[in-house]
Amino acid sequence: MWTSSTPFAPPAGRADLESGRALTPRFDANGLVTAVVTDHATGEVLMLAHMNAEALARSIATGDAWYWSRSRASLWRKGETSGHTQKIVEMRVDCDQDAIWIKVEQVGPACHTGARSCFYRRVVAGPNGQAPRLER
Repeated sequence: MWTSSTPFAPPAGRADLESGRALTPRFDANGLVTAVVTDHATGEVLMLAHMNAEALARSIATGDAWYWSRSRASLWRKGETSGHTQKIVEMRVDCDQDAIWIKVEQVGPACHTGARSCFYRRVVAGPNGQAPRLER
């Protein structure tokens, strides 16, 4: 969702969106884009989060990862209470600018559970048609 207070240009036509040089994020109806966060050195997926326009703008301006908490309905800087910060090394946007890929230097665990990555469990098919299960 683009508004006049959004610090980014409104999305243009498809050609500009996919091939242009302007960052024109396509925020959803809730004003968010999805952010996939990986370790810049290993490529490991660390977390998935959401960013509103302010979080995206602050992340670009400061080099620190800022996100929008849907459960708390508030802006937060990764690590502001835990000390487990994310320094942005590189940001990329997908082809239609509705998702952001952030490569970071992660200090400490990325997950609130204390795990290095929020993706610490594998989904394993259950034997003989049983329900799938999760494994570490």
